Amino acid sequence: MISPDDQALLASDFCGLEFQSPIVLLSGCVGFGEEYTRVEGFSNRDVGAVCLKGTTLEPRPGNPPHRVFETPMGMLNAIGLQNPGVDVVVGDILPKLDFSETRFIANLSGSTVEEYREVARRFDDSPIDAMEINISCPNVKEGGVAFGNDPDMSARVVAACREVTEKPLITKLSPNQTDIAENARRCIEAGTDAFAVINTLMGMAIDIESRTPVIGNNQGGLSGPAIKPVALLKVHQVWQVARDHGVPIIGQGGINSAEDAIEFLIAGASAVGVGTALFYDPLICPKINAGIADYLRRHEMSNVAQLTGSLVLNEPRPACGC
Repeated sequence: MISPDDQALLASDFCGLEFQSPIVLLSGCVGFGEEYTRVEGFSNRDVGAVCLKGTTLEPRPGNPPHRVFETPMGMLNAIGLQNPGVDVVVGDILPKLDFSETRFIANLSGSTVEEYREVARRFDDSPIDAMEINISCPNVKEGGVAFGNDPDMSARVVAACREVTEKPLITKLSPNQTDIAENARRCIEAGTDAFAVINTLMGMAIDIESRTPVIGNNQGGLSGPAIKPVALLKVHQVWQVARDHGVPIIGQGGINSAEDAIEFLIAGASAVGVGTALFYDPLICPKINAGIADYLRRHEMSNVAQLTGSLVLNEPRPACGC
C-alpha cells in the first residue's frame, strides 16, 4: 500500500475522481479486476484505477489461438474481445468488486455506434466510476474500417455514449491514424472527458518454417517497451489539444519503471497506464509509486500534477531526416 508520506504526493483529481496513485491498470491485463488480487502482495490500493476487460453487448468467444506472442521488447496480442457480455459484467461481476479499494473503469467495445451506445447505457446504471471507449473496433456498417482511424466515426461513437451517461468518458485513441491531434479535437467536441493515449500499434510475427503468421488472427496489437517512443510523442501531441479544454490524459505504452511513468507525465499525461509490465512483474506498481514520490521530493514538488505537461522542448531545427 502507498505509505502515508507518499499519499499527498501521489493523489490527484482525474475527471472529478480522486485517484490515490497516478497508476491505472490497463484493460485486458487484469481481467475484470480480480486476476491480480490472487497474487500475494498485490493490492488494488496501490493504483488509482483499474480498467476492466473490454465488454460488448453480447458475449464473445474471442479469436482462435495463438492469441499472444512475445516479441523483442514487446508483446503481440489478438484476444478478440473475449467477454461474457455487458449484462453478466454488470449483474454478476461488478457486485463482487471492492469499490472502496480503488476506482473501476469499464471498457466499452462494439461493432456499431448503436452497440456502443447500448453498452454505455447499461454501465450507466451501475456503480462503475467511469467508462473507457475503445474505438479501435471495426465498424461493421462501414466495411470494417476501425472507428478510431476516422475522426468522424470516433466523434459519432463518443457523442452516442455521451447521450446516455453523465459518468466520465475516457476515449482510447489509436496510434494507427493520420492525425491523432485532430481526432482528439473532434472527440472533445463530441463530449469526451479524458483520453487514454495510446492503444496498441498493429504488428505481425511469422513462423518461418510454416511461412504463416504466428497469431491466429494474422495480426495483433503490439505493446510493451518497443512502442514507448511512439506513445510519448502521441501523448504530447494530444496534450497540446486537450490542455486548453482541461481534458486529462492517461499516458500508456511501454511503461515498466518509475522513470518511464515520469516521462509520460512530463509529456502531458495526468495518469499513467501499466499493462504489459504486469505480466513479468505483478508487483511493479509499488515500485513505480515509490520512484515517482522520490522524484517529486528531489525536485521539491508537492504533487504529481505539477509534472503534467512540464516538458521544455528544444529549439526546433529544420528537419533533414538524419
